[in-house]
Amino acid sequence: MKKMSAFISTVLIGSTLLMPLSAGADELKGNADPNKSPKDKVIEQIIAKMTAKEKIGQLVMPSTHDNESKMPNEDTRKLIQNYKAGSVIVYGARNARTTAQYNNQLQKWAANTSPKLPLLVSADLEFGTKQHVTDATPFPRQMGIGATRQAKAAKDVAKITALEAKATGFNWNYSPVADVNTNPANPVIGVRSFGEKTSLVSSMTAAQIKGYQENDVVATAKHFPGHGDTSVDSHLGLAAVTYDRETLETVHLPPFQAAIDAGVDSIMTAHVIINAIDKELPATLSKKVLTGLLRNEMGFKGLIVTDAMSMHAIAKEWGAGQAAVMAVNAGADIVMATGNLDEQLETFDALSDALKSGQLSEKRVNESVKRVLALKIKYKLFGHRYVDPEGAVNVVNQPAHKETAAEVARKSITLVKNENVLPFHPAEKKLTLVTGPQIYGSTNFINNIASMVDEKSAGNVKSFTTSEDATTAEIQQAVKLAEQADQIIVPTFSPSELPAGQAKLVKELQKTGKPVVAVSLGLPYDVKEYPEVGAYISTYSVERWGSPVPTSWKAAIDVIFGTPPGGKLPVSIEGLYPYGTGLNY
Repeated sequence: MKKMSAFISTVLIGSTLLMPLSAGADELKGNADPNKSPKDKVIEQIIAKMTAKEKIGQLVMPSTHDNESKMPNEDTRKLIQNYKAGSVIVYGARNARTTAQYNNQLQKWAANTSPKLPLLVSADLEFGTKQHVTDATPFPRQMGIGATRQAKAAKDVAKITALEAKATGFNWNYSPVADVNTNPANPVIGVRSFGEKTSLVSSMTAAQIKGYQENDVVATAKHFPGHGDTSVDSHLGLAAVTYDRETLETVHLPPFQAAIDAGVDSIMTAHVIINAIDKELPATLSKKVLTGLLRNEMGFKGLIVTDAMSMHAIAKEWGAGQAAVMAVNAGADIVMATGNLDEQLETFDALSDALKSGQLSEKRVNESVKRVLALKIKYKLFGHRYVDPEGAVNVVNQPAHKETAAEVARKSITLVKNENVLPFHPAEKKLTLVTGPQIYGSTNFINNIASMVDEKSAGNVKSFTTSEDATTAEIQQAVKLAEQADQIIVPTFSPSELPAGQAKLVKELQKTGKPVVAVSLGLPYDVKEYPEVGAYISTYSVERWGSPVPTSWKAAIDVIFGTPPGGKLPVSIEGLYPYGTGLNY
């Protein structure tokens, strides 16, 4: 029994969590199960000491709320200390030092309340820790990584993301996206997917899971059992897919099976009705999907977390409380309680009431609590819940990280078409016009790209930004500027279908007879709307929310001015360019 006592001390180092269990070895005498591991025994002891409220707290992941200083506010403290939240998801963007301080504060609140369990601190870091840490390293989107065809690149990206995430206080990342993007008009997945081929998505997903988890950050394959063939954004409505069971098993499930085989510790649910399994309930709420398919058929033993429950696909139809109870009964372990504070409290209260009434069984709740605790022990959070803010600054600013990102980006840029237009020559003093759309009213991407061209080229650069759907007057102004230029770069962007004004802009610029290269910032399908353009490059760098990845833009500018492109299309462009297309100089 000395070994058991030593294990308890090792697991719980730095925590006063189990003061009543300091004699744990003695308490285990007489009822020790030789088939249970020391870790399982410790977890059972923890659960035996927990109140019903503390158990429910481990099943809820609220999003945090901030004060004017971008630090967690009093509402967040109450969620952790009064409602016993066992995990959180962090939104917003802060620098590395502030992020580390932010996450340390969350952990301090958890440490100063019973039962003193460390928090699982999560975030969406799909294109690197940069997604929420302003000075961290931005990597290409997953479709860009898919374009490299290199599993090593995928793993390297995940490794560096994990190192930067862990340094800033995150121990859980909602990545990789394991969806196979078979629908070009998919309004929510798009460039977040590795591509349209099941084999490519499977290999890249497995590589990233190893990159994250080998570097002590929980990986999450999402969105089970597949969100890649939807035509509705689940943030806005409830999507359903009508393909048959064979399509599900041969196209959409293999990446998740690859994730399970790679040892993924978490899988996120999709707010999508999968007709082949359950025609009535979305996967998040379906016992047939989560328990029947994922647990029983596919053998997943890790933690199931729901997607954000404030998304309209769930919130409008069922409401926060009812949906939370349904999700846990279906097999989910953690309910992601986003939305406003009232919706979050409704989630806690509904689960507590369901446990009291018997709508949720204690056995079912304990199963999920056990998985949550097992994850916290596996990732050594009891002894390593805090991070060093100054150290975080040093980790995220390592030059080697930026160099890896730049190299992966160069390998991702795909030259789809080139009719003797490219490369432009950086030493030539030619006037370059950069013109294209303002995206979602965000930072002016066109001006940023023009600045990159100015750094690369010895010639002068002019920029002109149109509205997202360029007007006739804007197109006329762009053409007038083009007539004075020697060469033209025209970025385009579509979250699903390209606005007609952008297509017309490219066509009118092409008519000037000047060398024109169109650069898709988002989906690579834009060229279908202006097939006559002289040169076309795909960057896969902006998703449907308009979040930029300048690393990919810079790589595209490098390619335009002579750096050999390395990417191959990870999707097909119907009627024009097959999967795998990728030219070189």
